[in-house]
Amino acid sequence: MTDGTSWEPLRRELDRWQAAGRVARFWLRDDDAIEPTPNLETLLALAGESKVPLTLAVIPGLTGEALAARLAEDAGVTVAVHGWSHMNHAGPERKKQELGGERPADVVLGELREGFQRLERLHPARFQPVLVPPWNRIDAGLIPALPGLGFAALSVYGRAKQDGPMPLLNTHVDIIDWHGTRGGRSEAELVAELVAELSDRFAGSDEPIGVLTHHLVHDTAAWDFLSALFAVTVGHPAVRWSPATALLQA
Repeated sequence: MTDGTSWEPLRRELDRWQAAGRVARFWLRDDDAIEPTPNLETLLALAGESKVPLTLAVIPGLTGEALAARLAEDAGVTVAVHGWSHMNHAGPERKKQELGGERPADVVLGELREGFQRLERLHPARFQPVLVPPWNRIDAGLIPALPGLGFAALSVYGRAKQDGPMPLLNTHVDIIDWHGTRGGRSEAELVAELVAELSDRFAGSDEPIGVLTHHLVHDTAAWDFLSALFAVTVGHPAVRWSPATALLQA
């Protein structure tokens, strides 16, 4: 996989960073964790063997002690708050959204408060006060209230806008083809996106590059891409895979 030509553009870009004495920061976020599953075990093993820190966005209303017991064994994992129940409250003509304006703000914020407290209790050593909205969408009117609930950062998708109401720790490269196969996307396509993100950072942005996965729907293509990505990047002098904790403190 990693000896194919599709990875050469990424290798060349990383070598350019190395020649310039630069280091790119990467982080890994995986969404929709609820309980231990074979796919979760595969992800934990892959990240653990590669020594890549992993942030799991856990759905508070659907999870419990089983996941907490499993993750207590794994120091390389942090836990973020993935909404409350991952339920769509938007109308049929709108994009899916749990944290939208369809319900009273106090109801939505009450669920987020309960989700925060639940995951903080279940995962005391792994919990990070980061909100990952389901479908990466949240009503802008709710964001100013998040620090009052204890959240230190918001994680959605796309390059972060400057001067927002709270810190953003975003993802930028989603490995799943949601509008097609609903499995792993083309290796060449993903490599091109990684190179584009790196080029943007080389030009001056210091935003960490977030890779987004969804272990529950991974197929062979998704697992192969992730394995190859780690093989190319881990140990390269121009790459640092960072835990969410370190990025929030930066």
